[in-house]
Amino acid sequence: MRARAGDPPRTMTQKILAGRADDPNLAGDLVRVKVDQVVLARDPASAIADVLDLGAKKVAVEVAVAYDTVCVTTPLDSPSSATQRALREALNLGLLVARPGIGFPAAVHLERFGSPARLTVTDEPRLAAVGGAGMLSLVVPPAQLAEALATGSISVRPPRSVQVLLSGRIRPFVCVRDVGLELIRRGLGETIRRVDEEHRAPVVVEFAGPSARLLSVAERAVLAALAPIVGASAAVFVSDEKTEVYLRDQRRSKAHRSLLPDPGAPCDDVISVDLSAVDPLVLDEDGVVRQVRELAGKPVVQVVLGGDSGASLRDLLAAAALLKSKRVPPKLDLLLAPPSRQALEVLAQSGALVDLIATGARLVEPDTRLVTGELYPPPPGGASLRTFDPEPGITNTPKFVVASAETLAYAVATGTIGDPRSFKRPVRITVPRTLPTDDVLIVRKSKSKSKEPDAAKAPPLEAAATHGWKAELILPVVTRRSAPREPSAMVLESLDDVRWLIRRAPELCSTVRAVIAPHIPSGSVPVLAGLGILALSGTPEAIESLKSQGSLKVLNPRDWNGGHTITASGGATPVDLRWLAIGAERDWTASGTARPPAPPPKR
Repeated sequence: MRARAGDPPRTMTQKILAGRADDPNLAGDLVRVKVDQVVLARDPASAIADVLDLGAKKVAVEVAVAYDTVCVTTPLDSPSSATQRALREALNLGLLVARPGIGFPAAVHLERFGSPARLTVTDEPRLAAVGGAGMLSLVVPPAQLAEALATGSISVRPPRSVQVLLSGRIRPFVCVRDVGLELIRRGLGETIRRVDEEHRAPVVVEFAGPSARLLSVAERAVLAALAPIVGASAAVFVSDEKTEVYLRDQRRSKAHRSLLPDPGAPCDDVISVDLSAVDPLVLDEDGVVRQVRELAGKPVVQVVLGGDSGASLRDLLAAAALLKSKRVPPKLDLLLAPPSRQALEVLAQSGALVDLIATGARLVEPDTRLVTGELYPPPPGGASLRTFDPEPGITNTPKFVVASAETLAYAVATGTIGDPRSFKRPVRITVPRTLPTDDVLIVRKSKSKSKEPDAAKAPPLEAAATHGWKAELILPVVTRRSAPREPSAMVLESLDDVRWLIRRAPELCSTVRAVIAPHIPSGSVPVLAGLGILALSGTPEAIESLKSQGSLKVLNPRDWNGGHTITASGGATPVDLRWLAIGAERDWTASGTARPPAPPPKR
């Protein structure tokens, strides 16, 4: 995308949004922008019901995809009839439906639909990986997903940018996964939080520098997927000749657009990373990034290779080459979860799948519950190593260690954690240029006019109930580890806690009416506001006071007179808190939804 003469220098994020905004200057708290794609992955039924409630007959965006992410089912957790009805309605509206088994949404969407310099909105934070192809992905509340599908546009906060400049070359046995862990270790999360709090705006990580051009799109996606882990709203890479080659290999060359930051574009901070100085790293069970050698010799009982966006196709091929002719130790389980059907086919065609199975790998389906730990949780008796990032706030299962595919290969070869450079002889990997692109598991609306026999008898989908604020409330104060059964105010202490709530907010919005935390990322505030949840921040002292007093008296937000700082009563002591919603987000909080009013019925 080229800047017009006279335009100020812009970052990549500003270029994407300015070309779609009613106000190209991106002035104001919220700006109206055109949406190119919509991705439904966590709760498609809710958004589809809202779209129908708005009276839409056909989606108003270029591409809309609903991913069915449950592959392993039993009579207790098989898809409900409401979910199946929603997917049928999605087809009638013009959405594509990705069937179970096609892969994890982030990896599949990057391959089949990721397009440079476009904007997609979603309910899946892990979709940040499409930023590897120069695409901007923002998480929004379900009602805004429906609005985007029905009208083709939504209101968003103009984000700020933090730039990561990459230089040097990655050394043998060091993967891009290690570079991502190095960024966590270098304090990228703290930088993003500082910029967010200073400007009260979402933060997008922009990767640039001479070495960004050396990385493949799949490797770029591994780094872009880091965004939700460090509190960023999204991440985006340059779109260059590497992107064009990737899209050509996917038989989608027409989707290519160039995307580069303008010289002198204002970023709020810059972090420089020399790739040649990065060592093999791990993220341990306590969430601390450490050198692999610090955990050397620790027994490993489980390895999950693949899954989501933590390992590129090149990484899987490298692990297979390193493990060729080796055998899984007796006390270790090796699970192989190819991120997409395309990756599985390439592994099979290249012989790498045969090598991994001969090593002792078990092939598992790409079920979303693999990354949440509900399927194949870490067993006791040793470490569990995985290439993908942990789901936030999971407390019912043991923690696992995050590492690169080559570090995992060393663990499988030896039964213990160790430095993959001990293999001594690096493998040379060439990713095939001819990739399978058959979309057999992507369902499109049939051209046949015949209706399903039970379609007419099925009851209409019901839009999600709204939970607005109609009067002042006295809310008991609970922590994240509580399961509130009545309207409550929840105190959160860390970014991991906030990410946990964002994931579960649609199901908890009837009981969690207010959230108080030292820091809530600005990109998460609209998600809470769109569900009627009051997003508040306070000092650690104020939060401790609330926890000790046990209750929070909150006036109706309509009576707050537009102020940012409010004084709520926590028992006997007043507490100053900051309402983080801005502009229309405050109306969403009061009404309980970001959904625009439905049009009047036709007479």
